[in-house]
Amino acid sequence: MPIKYLLLCSLSLLLTACAVPIEELHSPITPPTQFSQTGEAPLQDRWWLAFNDPELNQLIELALANNFTLAATFDRLRLAEALSQINHSELIPSVSAVFGGRQNYSNLSDSSQFSLGLVASYEVDLWGRIRAQNQAANLDVRVAQENIGTAAISLSAEVAIAWYRLIEQRSQLALLNQQIATNQDNVDITIARFAGAQSTAADLFQQQQTLEARKGDRYHVLANIKVLEHQLAILTGNTPEVFTLPDNHQLPALPDQPKTGLGIALLQRRPDIRLAYFKVQAADQRVASAIADRYPKLSLSANVDTLAPNLQSLFNNWIATLAGNLLLPIIDGGRRVAEVDRNKALAAESLNIYAATTLEAIKEVEDTLSQEQQQRQLVTSLDEQYTLSKLANEQIRLRYMYGSMDFLRLLTVQINLQSLDRNRLAARRQLIEYRISLYRALAGGWYIERSSE
Repeated sequence: MPIKYLLLCSLSLLLTACAVPIEELHSPITPPTQFSQTGEAPLQDRWWLAFNDPELNQLIELALANNFTLAATFDRLRLAEALSQINHSELIPSVSAVFGGRQNYSNLSDSSQFSLGLVASYEVDLWGRIRAQNQAANLDVRVAQENIGTAAISLSAEVAIAWYRLIEQRSQLALLNQQIATNQDNVDITIARFAGAQSTAADLFQQQQTLEARKGDRYHVLANIKVLEHQLAILTGNTPEVFTLPDNHQLPALPDQPKTGLGIALLQRRPDIRLAYFKVQAADQRVASAIADRYPKLSLSANVDTLAPNLQSLFNNWIATLAGNLLLPIIDGGRRVAEVDRNKALAAESLNIYAATTLEAIKEVEDTLSQEQQQRQLVTSLDEQYTLSKLANEQIRLRYMYGSMDFLRLLTVQINLQSLDRNRLAARRQLIEYRISLYRALAGGWYIERSSE
């Protein structure tokens, strides 16, 4: 067959070659039509704005702009885009130019020789192998994009949790300072009563032990404060030594519960679920590419060469060569079949991971809804316990001063009152933390701008 007909046939095959289409996948999990609970407040994309806390807003914005772990996800996106471009280049013919010159010297004469050549090569994508690889690479870019969203949501939640834990620990410190002052007064009173033979040495030792216990709690809280300050510094891309935080000691009011929406909306909104979905599609394309790699490959090449004794006549004599090669795998030790099996296994794994990610997302929403509901009741119970304990403390303290109540009863109710006061504070912070977890479980739909670097 003349070479020009071979080229025409190859061009026809090139134009008609097709790749495996990217199919829309049905989730292997049927999401719930609605969740067990829902609120009335609209769910904001930037969920932290619901707390109406300017200091939290500033910290999260700093973290989104400066966090190095998040910056690494942008690097992975650039890597995926570069790999995609490399894959796309295989659809474009490769052309190279070669230029050479040589000077010969002898006792009879000198001679020069110049050469110029162009070499082009191209693989015709007969079975869609290259296009399937390109589509898989494009899907890898989408995976990297969704990974940025996943990392950003996790980062914003980490900052919010650390910030409100810091506020709680600062409040605990202030509360402990008050309790230490109260316990010191009790020690002084007990010393005076002991001097007047109205209290025993055991009473005094117990009051002193209670005072030292509160001082020990204070050391623990001081350490927690430093650790949380360091954590927030790192999350915002700073070193602890140069980073200062607002001096806030007040936990915010819990925002109204957001609308949880439909289960199918969660699958469309959460970036980690979309990430897993695109991984399944990319794996499916790689299976198609591996299958196509078992079929014959057609490659085309073209050469244009010229040779002349000087540059002026370089283009006077030239020769062109066109060639087509058909490569048919015959024996490869089962490598291509094994590669197909490997990619099918990866595709099956991706599908199962997608299903597991979906189930975990549904579980996270239901878990946080249940935890918040029970935590609300716990906070109410602790508030009621504190009120009753405070009333009991006033009555028992008064009766003790008149000698109608033993010291151990007074000490027990004092310790219980102080413990309840601290537990109420921790419970309110935990309630906020459950709400953050709910926002995180429902979050999605917003993106951060790529750095201009």
